Amino acid sequence: MAAVAENPVRQHFYEGMFLVDSGKFATDSEGVIGEIMSVLAKAGATVVAHRPWQDGKLAYEINGMKKGLHYIVCFTMRGAGMKTLIRQCQLNETIIRQMIIAHSQQIFDATVAVISGTATAPESDAAVTEKSARGRTDRDEEVDLDDEE
Repeated sequence: MAAVAENPVRQHFYEGMFLVDSGKFATDSEGVIGEIMSVLAKAGATVVAHRPWQDGKLAYEINGMKKGLHYIVCFTMRGAGMKTLIRQCQLNETIIRQMIIAHSQQIFDATVAVISGTATAPESDAAVTEKSARGRTDRDEEVDLDDEE
């Protein structure tokens, strides 16, 4: 009898944006975060990073709400858990809307770095800005064309 090689379950990389009532988040932020994490846990997700993203006026009224808070979560999960996650979000009274995006590992890692605050600004952008600022003052001289006669 030959040994059967185990097929590891593939984990996908996701970014989830959850819209919640900003008033409820302001009064009980730990409770709201707990509900979002509970929904993700029921779907079998492993949360890597999370934080509040944007709080403000909504583009249009949703269920009588004019303001909302977007809570961003990066997580890994099997693809089969997506149906459970969507259903759990629909059943949850705290989560008004959700949007889940699948990422490649490179984009996921970059997003996690930004959310957790460990990302650094690319040096090339700073160097280009510095060079262009120096270039204007070093090379370009103001010439008043009216003075030349």
